[in-house]
Amino acid sequence: MIFAHDTEESLLAAVELVNSAEEPDTLTEIDQLDAFFAEHVYTGVHTGDAAELAAVRALRAPLRRMLTSDRDTTARLVNETLAKHRAVPQLVRHGNVDYHIHAVPAEAPFPVRIAVETAMALIDLIRTDELSRLSICADDTCEGIVLDLSRNRSRRYCSTACGNRNAVAAYRARRK
Repeated sequence: MIFAHDTEESLLAAVELVNSAEEPDTLTEIDQLDAFFAEHVYTGVHTGDAAELAAVRALRAPLRRMLTSDRDTTARLVNETLAKHRAVPQLVRHGNVDYHIHAVPAEAPFPVRIAVETAMALIDLIRTDELSRLSICADDTCEGIVLDLSRNRSRRYCSTACGNRNAVAAYRARRK
């Protein structure tokens, strides 16, 4: 593990959320939002209504900017997000999850929790000068974000589909 478990989980969730805006959009239904909430083990308020879905979808562009900007811009965006939502970091544990950081109360809206948890995770990347762990997919037809948590920093594609598509193209080019 490179970062604390909550940092990695928040980054994975943020990248998945941002990448859901790529074609085909994979966050258009409330059921998909419910699955995202469950998959990333969020806690607190989750209304599961159309307004919440719209608010979470609206986060994708600002989070993309936060995840893909240079270090100084990311730091500014993180600070703005934390100030806007009056984040107060606290150590908590619940369920099977050991101590980790929550910076907004459990009654905070789901989109606020996503934004603040992403900002908190990015603090670790900024402080350790590891923003290079985030990049854009190496597939020329994709704008997805890649979170590379590998030891050798070898991840180039946002998904298996992009990796496979490029491997097949390389194979076919070699066969000619």
